[in-house]
Amino acid sequence: MKKIVALLVIVLAIYACSSDDNAGGSDTPNNVMFDRSALLENWADNIIMPGYEDFVNQATTLEEAIDTFNATPSQATLDVLRNTWLTTYTTWQRISLFEIGPAETVGLRLNINIYPADTDQITTNIDNGTYDLSLSSNRTAKGFPALDFLLFGEDSDATIIAQFTANPNAQQYLSDIITDIINLSTQVRDEWQDNFRDTFVANDGSSVTASADRMVNDYIFYYERFLRAGKMGIPGGVFSGTPNPQNIEAFHNGTISKQLFLEGLDAVQDFFNGVAYNGGAQGESLSSYLDALNTVKDGVDLNTVINNQFNTARSSVQALGLFATELEAAPPTNFLNAYDQVQVIVPLIKVDMVSAMSISIDFSDADGD
Repeated sequence: MKKIVALLVIVLAIYACSSDDNAGGSDTPNNVMFDRSALLENWADNIIMPGYEDFVNQATTLEEAIDTFNATPSQATLDVLRNTWLTTYTTWQRISLFEIGPAETVGLRLNINIYPADTDQITTNIDNGTYDLSLSSNRTAKGFPALDFLLFGEDSDATIIAQFTANPNAQQYLSDIITDIINLSTQVRDEWQDNFRDTFVANDGSSVTASADRMVNDYIFYYERFLRAGKMGIPGGVFSGTPNPQNIEAFHNGTISKQLFLEGLDAVQDFFNGVAYNGGAQGESLSSYLDALNTVKDGVDLNTVINNQFNTARSSVQALGLFATELEAAPPTNFLNAYDQVQVIVPLIKVDMVSAMSISIDFSDADGD
């Protein structure tokens, strides 16, 4: 009899331990099956690679517009060049978040879109006629911000046209900037097509070096540092206490910084939901991963919470006027309130999402969450 009682105690203890393991319910699922390989395939084949292909094509079109303008500087060719620059710059917002693998190796973001532009360095380079755009010291003197200065940085279009008409060095600088953009982005595109795609998809494990873990870290890093802070927080003076309107993206154009932010926000949300680059079908994604984990926050699916906050942040920014105009207010209350809605997303993806996926954050944030 004593043996039977002892056996029952052991069985009950095992059952209790099993029940404790699942005490978290749907918030802490065990042994959830999710196909990370399908996730990586969707990212690579339907989002990242088509994005790089489109960007290279757009950059090539921009090169053609620069060649036409250099051959015949006029109001008509300047207008076409500016419109093509905006289209290409907008396309860039769609791929800027993919700083992994080949893009990380060449420092694509660092070489294409570091702002504000160093206008003194640009002017010096043009005056001297000798420069090396591959040097890190020239990162703020090239890319889209340098084109922003060269195409919009004077008081009148007539002055801009006259500068390029009279100065072959200025024309050459335009050509060298777009050549640099095309060379770097083409290298990244080609490496994805040649071998990195297969390497990326094959690395479908669950570790700090696995593709999904690294991509999630890069995704969050982009959102936090370059979208949230770079496009809004720093210009708004969130970290310095004083607004810095000269630090908005496309400062010299002055009218498109909000448009570029919203395009970047759309890209981030589309990636979260696994939306194909062409806006078509959705595949496996961070959103479907959370669904598979049945992750809940305050009684609501975390996937829904995150998407709702993306939408709230978008609406808040859309309601603003031009960023440059909003930052003229003292203090820029509306701008900062919109920033706060953008900020709310950070802990949702950096804490709640990665915790559910058992992904560790591999970078530190001096600004806090």
